[in-house]
Amino acid sequence: MIGYIRGTVEEIVEDTVILENQGIGYAVKVPLTVLESLRANGSECKLYTYLYVREDQLALFGFESRNQLHMFELLITVNGVGPKVALGILSTLTVSALMMAIVSQDAKAISKAPGIGAKSAQKVILELKDKVAAEDILYQEVSAGTERVEEDSALHDAYLALVSLGYEASDASKVLSKLENTDGMDSEMILKQALKKLL
Repeated sequence: MIGYIRGTVEEIVEDTVILENQGIGYAVKVPLTVLESLRANGSECKLYTYLYVREDQLALFGFESRNQLHMFELLITVNGVGPKVALGILSTLTVSALMMAIVSQDAKAISKAPGIGAKSAQKVILELKDKVAAEDILYQEVSAGTERVEEDSALHDAYLALVSLGYEASDASKVLSKLENTDGMDSEMILKQALKKLL
């Protein structure tokens, strides 16, 4: 198993990046979001990879983060969702947006991805809803904006407080993810801001 590849982008062809590492050019299929990032940020990159093996197919898929890779691995466990469709979903939705859609059972958001109809979107929700926790979405949003542990802790405490007050976990994580300028706020301040939006 190849955990990740760090190398130089030699070529981009459609949804595939040719990544050169020690004289070997790896053809790695990636979501459109990764392609856009590679075009914008230069030729050096690190991709977390998944080797897809079938009797008639051997393909390498690459992602910018472990979270994105993990979501890809979850998606391809859904009956009827292959790697191409999973890649399309991750090209359309961020990991946190997809998790939010699963938790809130928003099939419409998922069905915007190419190759996904309403029935397939419902199947993704049905098969993954027990594997995606609302609390995970909060951590996704936090890690996307900051790596400071104290902010993570404050948001987490505010999340737990909202749930203890009787709010649905999905509503709590959604309102917290939309709060702006939480730098330096403690959990009580964040909770007050969240309650203003919920009341």
